[in-house]
Amino acid sequence: MKLRELKDKFRPSEMKSLFTRSVSSPEVVVLHASDKAKIIEDLPLEEALRAFADLGDEQVEVFSYLEIVRQRELIDELPVARVSAILNGLSSDDRTTLFASFSDEELPRYLAFLNHENKGETNELLDYPEKSIATLVHTSFVTVREDMSVADAILHLRKNIKDNEAADAFFVVDKEGRLIDDIPVRKLVLSEPELKIHEIMDGFFVSLSITDSKQDAVEKFMEYDRIILPVVDEEEKMMGVVTVDDVMDVAEERDTREMQQFGGMESLDVPYVDTPFARLIQKRAGWLIILFISEMLTASAMGYFSAEIEKAVVLALFVPLIISSGGNSGSQAATLIIRAMALKELSIRDWWYVMRREVLSGLTLGLILGIIGFLRIAAWQSLGWYNYGADWLLLAITVAFSLVGVVMWGTLSGSMIPIILKKCRLDPATSSAPFVATLVDVTGLIIYFSIAATLLHGSLL
Repeated sequence: MKLRELKDKFRPSEMKSLFTRSVSSPEVVVLHASDKAKIIEDLPLEEALRAFADLGDEQVEVFSYLEIVRQRELIDELPVARVSAILNGLSSDDRTTLFASFSDEELPRYLAFLNHENKGETNELLDYPEKSIATLVHTSFVTVREDMSVADAILHLRKNIKDNEAADAFFVVDKEGRLIDDIPVRKLVLSEPELKIHEIMDGFFVSLSITDSKQDAVEKFMEYDRIILPVVDEEEKMMGVVTVDDVMDVAEERDTREMQQFGGMESLDVPYVDTPFARLIQKRAGWLIILFISEMLTASAMGYFSAEIEKAVVLALFVPLIISSGGNSGSQAATLIIRAMALKELSIRDWWYVMRREVLSGLTLGLILGIIGFLRIAAWQSLGWYNYGADWLLLAITVAFSLVGVVMWGTLSGSMIPIILKKCRLDPATSSAPFVATLVDVTGLIIYFSIAATLLHGSLL
């Protein structure tokens, strides 16, 4: 039974009873640790504590799947001995991620729960920059020498590694402990026992440096289709491994952050449902205020052309059409370029290629919309649905040319602003949407009324 079906069938207060159902129960419910973690996150804290206590030996595994907010709530309420057992039982990557969320004042208190080995390991990993892969490093790994036989290597693995996600590969090191190859466990199992390790090596491996960023890890996993990568220090000696499940979490967080930023707001620090109302307003209000003040320029532009509007009120009918077309085309271009830069398909050096391509794209798209706009005015006039006056043809031509100009400008602005921001060492995803929206709205009005003043001079104007 799926978790969603269980939530529909059982009330929140009843969900914790699923943890203790025995095989002899009328209906057996088998849940993965991640599903149990989701149930615990949905429960009020008091009930979550009772449900967590019912997990028994599964507590550490389920705890690792909880969001950090709920993890911190639990360890602040659980008995000291239980907290110590959980924190010491976590894998190094999960433990470091949790401890990285503590402030400098809180850290000593929680470090006191760790044994000597885990405390030293955690302190060492926390010393690396926040954006490095240190918080993803899993220190449970096994190394072998290339002169070992396959049979001896298998015995060595059985004795020295636990059954976890880091056990999908083992690593070959030289006499100085430097990494020289990585071999998937399946290759070891499928090889003849008497073969030496150097006989099944391919001589190629990909590794991460402990100082690499999390984004570097995402890119390497995507490029080489690996499920586990070794992490080395400056001397190429093994420090740990990073697994694909942790990297997927990083990629998800990055994509979520970029989507939120491109929507014209600051990215959230925690999931939406866990974000306090005041913090949510704070994250959203900043850019809204900036955009609101910037859009006042639109009113200023309308005021500048007030004389033209008074003479030909019909021009005002097409203002939303013009500026929305420019904004939409700008948003399209900005989205394409930001994503292409994020995937390393484009760099700042490609600006001329992007400009040429987007000018041509803007011209083509503008012509398409311009023709549609022209036909719309002609159709409404001929069918009698609206009377644009004797000079309706000039008005239709004005709207058509304005759409071409505004859409071209929108695509050009949307494609160039992310590149300019990147050149200025700013985050394109954070600022592109507000800049594009403001710039295209204001300049779109200027383009529209300038074309109207030229083409309609002596007729409507």
